[in-house]
Amino acid sequence: MSNTLMRTALTRYRKEVSIAKKGYAQEVYRINHLVNSFLGDLVVSKVTSKDIATYRDQRLATINSRTKRTISNATVRLEMSLLSNFFDIARIEWGFCDTNPVTNVRKPKPSPGRERRISPREERQILRYAHEHPNRELIAIFVLAIETAMRQGELLKMAWEYVNLKSRVVRLPDTKNGSSRDVPLSLRARDVLVGLGQKSSGKVFNYTNCGFKSTWRFMIKKLGIENLHFHDARHEACSRLFELGTLDIMEIAAISGHKSLAMLKRYTHLKAASLARKLEGPKNRAKAAVLSHMVPYPALVQRTQENISIRLLDFDGLEVHGIDIDSVTDRARDALMRKLMHLIRESAPIPSPDQYLDSVDDDDVFMLDPLGADALLQNYRESSSRVL
Repeated sequence: MSNTLMRTALTRYRKEVSIAKKGYAQEVYRINHLVNSFLGDLVVSKVTSKDIATYRDQRLATINSRTKRTISNATVRLEMSLLSNFFDIARIEWGFCDTNPVTNVRKPKPSPGRERRISPREERQILRYAHEHPNRELIAIFVLAIETAMRQGELLKMAWEYVNLKSRVVRLPDTKNGSSRDVPLSLRARDVLVGLGQKSSGKVFNYTNCGFKSTWRFMIKKLGIENLHFHDARHEACSRLFELGTLDIMEIAAISGHKSLAMLKRYTHLKAASLARKLEGPKNRAKAAVLSHMVPYPALVQRTQENISIRLLDFDGLEVHGIDIDSVTDRARDALMRKLMHLIRESAPIPSPDQYLDSVDDDDVFMLDPLGADALLQNYRESSSRVL
């Protein structure tokens, strides 16, 4: 039986096995953790299930230096999967051991999938920042991510020879899943690519993975956006594809590249909105479509000794003034109703509530309901409700 140390065998595994994997860089990072742990000093054939369980528990208690939180269950599960594959190779191909000690050790429970959506206001903040950024690739990458559901690696590896702007399709010859994929482009996505200046060949973007991650993290921190990863843009894109109500799950999987439909089950609740519309029946469908836009919008209320003003923050120039809170509120409500009906009549885009970027005092912001009754204003006076 070989007396090879774990660190030596893991180094060989990195050079001979990991090098052929798409996630080579990430696997090297995990191997380094294993080599620098107490496991690195053990002989491969002497490692027991107890040693693996001890490593698992130590890792779960480790604080991530960047996030200041404990290492996630998902990270430890990936490290244990790597160890399991390592011991299989060491046993079957190298003869370093007789058993796989990882087999009988419990893995941490899978972490719940992230459900982070990008709010309309966050999207506008990012777009404004990216628009002013000296590298115009930043805004293009973000828009393509939320329009196509492509992964960061897929976006950064895009090549002009695989971009067909006429048919609005991008071919990804080498994806994370190991198979090629054709991604349809929305008009917005196509326009972003046109704006970059099409070439006959070569990479579409010059960003490296590390360079883009650094730019993204700096931007998110500067904008004060909490807990938003770039990969959340892929989740947002998939959510929007479901919310269209015109694509089935197989069509969405073909766009996003999910091989397992189980990964798309988290989005099925978004179908409920389209089902609710169907419940209305054909007679009430038009009514439901109009009422769906009649929702409260944030309004900034400012008072002086002689004047009261209410400004609808999501609509440029929509502001009313007066000296009496009741009359000003009624006029603001009427103005909001007229604005919404005008946009509906013109088939113009209607902004979702809470997209404004103005720097205002939250204590002066209220939700103004276009269909609200006077009773709501009375309730506000009596209970300090934030709905006028």
